[in-house]
Amino acid sequence: MYLKNSKIIVVKIGSSLLVDQNKKIRKQWLSSFAKDIKKLRNKNQKVVIVSSGAIALGCKKMNYNKKNIKLDKSQAIASIGQIELMNLFSQTFAKYKLNISQILLTLEDTEERRRSLNAKRTFDNLFELGFIPVVNENDTIATSEIKYGDNDRLASRVAQITNADTLILLSDVDGLYTKNPKIFKDAKLIKKIDDLKKDLKNIYIKGVNEYGSGGMQTKIEAAKICQLSGCSMIIANGLYLNPISKIIEKNNYTIFKPKVSKLDARKKWIISSVAPKGAIIIDDGAKKALKSGKSLLAAGIKKVLGKFKKGDHIRVLDKKNTECARGLSSFTSEEVIKIMGHHSNEIEKLLGYVSKSEVIHKDDMVEL
Repeated sequence: MYLKNSKIIVVKIGSSLLVDQNKKIRKQWLSSFAKDIKKLRNKNQKVVIVSSGAIALGCKKMNYNKKNIKLDKSQAIASIGQIELMNLFSQTFAKYKLNISQILLTLEDTEERRRSLNAKRTFDNLFELGFIPVVNENDTIATSEIKYGDNDRLASRVAQITNADTLILLSDVDGLYTKNPKIFKDAKLIKKIDDLKKDLKNIYIKGVNEYGSGGMQTKIEAAKICQLSGCSMIIANGLYLNPISKIIEKNNYTIFKPKVSKLDARKKWIISSVAPKGAIIIDDGAKKALKSGKSLLAAGIKKVLGKFKKGDHIRVLDKKNTECARGLSSFTSEEVIKIMGHHSNEIEKLLGYVSKSEVIHKDDMVEL
């Protein structure tokens, strides 16, 4: 079972799982969900939750009908609902001694490289502190119509950023079917998808798109991102109490298997830079350290070539100008010039502020 072996798990829940059709909060469901998350945390598995529901809870508080709300007002309603949503999570998860934090993201945050790198560091720091990040789409600054339950692609990007092993999309159906199971009695659950193009060839796509709280098409788009990121993706029924436990016990879901390993996906992403912005020349000691899988430190840098910003792709050259690695710089070229040749404990004094000790972290570098 992929879930049992996953170190980092992203779980996406829609507003329909938090608030029922009568606008009542499903407190018992959320409590059972928190209990499941506690079980994962007890096994030292890191968890991120991507949650819809801000507008739904805002509408409940203001006694509005969400179908009649225009964009500008929906942004205000989302702002009101965010407080309600996080209070709900905080109070429920506290019962199981779980600490949560909130991260507001837009698709632009996840798709622009520098912003996504900053987000990754925030996630990593929260994991170290033992907190569970609860990610919401930042509906308060949305520039297009806000769609309920359409956080599937956002969840897949969060899985990509956090280097997750598994993404779980909790839906209102057991998974992906050959036809719409609410219309066709002969619809069959597809347990495993290896190749999206090949395995979806004979599926009645129109029928598939019509069911599910967020639509199945957005889930298929999310699967494409996950498969190319080395991340497994599961579509499962989240309406049950203890939904994560049910996934493990029943084995009744659709899993999309990754096309590549996480390492290969990251290498492909780093190496596929259109054009590196600059380069740094390192000494033999630093080259040896890189070969043993260590990060690049300032002490081993001899020269900086070109201009680059924090987060840019840069080349790493040895003394013979042979490219030996490529990675994402944690500093600007001007900063690297100031700290090159110096030990890490001198960086704060040289720059005048606290920063990272690695010029290129081992996780952001590919040896060539």
